[in-house]
Amino acid sequence: MRILHTMLRVGNLDRSIAFYTNVLGMRVLRSTEYPTGRFTNTFVGYQSESEGPVLELTYNWDTDKYDLGTAYGHIALEVDDAYAACDKIRKLGGNVVREAGPMKHGTTVIAFVEDPDGYKIELIQKKSL
Repeated sequence: MRILHTMLRVGNLDRSIAFYTNVLGMRVLRSTEYPTGRFTNTFVGYQSESEGPVLELTYNWDTDKYDLGTAYGHIALEVDDAYAACDKIRKLGGNVVREAGPMKHGTTVIAFVEDPDGYKIELIQKKSL
């Protein structure tokens, strides 16, 4: 078994695709419209679906906002330099909600950003060996 994807419901597909591709550097892998169901599924990621997990952005045509609830945590991305990643994300219009720095009670350098729908994405700085 392996993880295939994580699905996020998004309120504006174009805005979300722009964030995940232009700000976080993913690429669109495929997109399919389902007119009878009134939704679109777009898959984004850093590698092909056969090589690793990706994100499925589901846009329900008649819904422009979701209540994220309290059960959702975050998506985690490894970065070489969390400080530089925050600077780049901010310059590209992204929302940094926790600046890069050591995690509380630890030494791992982390940061948090939010996508346009408010989903949290943790940036974890790669540990040097």
